[in-house]
Amino acid sequence: MKVNIILFGQLTDITGADTVTLENILDTDNLVSTLHKSYPAFIHSKYVIAVDKKVISENTPLLNNCTVALLPPFSGG
Repeated sequence: MKVNIILFGQLTDITGADTVTLENILDTDNLVSTLHKSYPAFIHSKYVIAVDKKVISENTPLLNNCTVALLPPFSGG
C-alpha cells in the first residue's frame, strides 16, 4: 500500500521535500508514528492531517494511493 504525503511550510524544511511517499501505512496513527521515527523534528511540530482533501481529527484508515496533506498552522493576510 502506497501513501502520498504533501507537506507545507516548515514541514518541508524538516524533510527537505514537499512530497514524500511511504509504503505499508495502514492508518493515520501509523503514518504519524512512521514520520516521527524518520524525521524526529516532527515530534515537536504542529500540523493538521487531511486525507484526500478532508481534514480528520481521529485515526483514519488509509487506502492505497491516497493523498495525505500535513498542514502546519498558517495565518491569513
